[in-house]
Amino acid sequence: MHAVILAGGKGTRLRPYTTCVPKPLVPIGDTYSILEIVLYQLRSHGFSSVTLAVGHMGHLIRAFVGDGSRYGLKVEYTDEETPLGTIGPVLNVLDDLPEQFLVMNGDVLTNLNYGAFLRGHIQSDRPVTVATYNREIKSEFGVLDLNEAGNQITGFREKPTVHFQVSMGVYAVSREALRGYTPGQVLGFDTLMLDLLAAGQCPGSDLFGGYWLDIGRPEDYDMANEQWQEMSAILLPQLTLDAAD
Repeated sequence: MHAVILAGGKGTRLRPYTTCVPKPLVPIGDTYSILEIVLYQLRSHGFSSVTLAVGHMGHLIRAFVGDGSRYGLKVEYTDEETPLGTIGPVLNVLDDLPEQFLVMNGDVLTNLNYGAFLRGHIQSDRPVTVATYNREIKSEFGVLDLNEAGNQITGFREKPTVHFQVSMGVYAVSREALRGYTPGQVLGFDTLMLDLLAAGQCPGSDLFGGYWLDIGRPEDYDMANEQWQEMSAILLPQLTLDAAD
């Protein structure tokens, strides 16, 4: 099994932590970087090879990860000279990828079983499967429902809670779903989803109920470090057992 990890972003929302270090290499709990955690997880879930899509400070990621042998993986690289979006970097190496593969952001902490997720996608025969997570937003205001003209109140909800599913930044992709795009073009996840829907090729959703944290903001990073002592045994169970031995 093969995974493409998107590690080329500037991580501007996570500054000042990412001023001198690319976001995937930011340490969690003074033990492992985010990227290391992901690489160890992929290996334990049955993956043998990884493509790292690098850009901003990519030389640091190359120097740190190397060929991936210390993680039990074969790691290769593809460079983004300019930002290509979420899916764009994959197009440049599409011919080198297997028929079904994983694409994921390099700043995700989760105990999702990546191997089981990819195998489920293969069995579903979907063009793309998205790992999803339940989220809710609590409004601070009373919400009004209005008629079409907007001059009459037809309903009222006091500080409602809205429930919805969000993308976890982890996707299982069939190579054929990307065949119509040109290598080097900018392609975001949003465009791919809309194109598939317009073509009547509905992507699949795999709802996950475990631990998931998208480390996009300083408060997310602080939370990850606060939770690391408790979550390390869940995120990296084998390494925790080895350390105990």
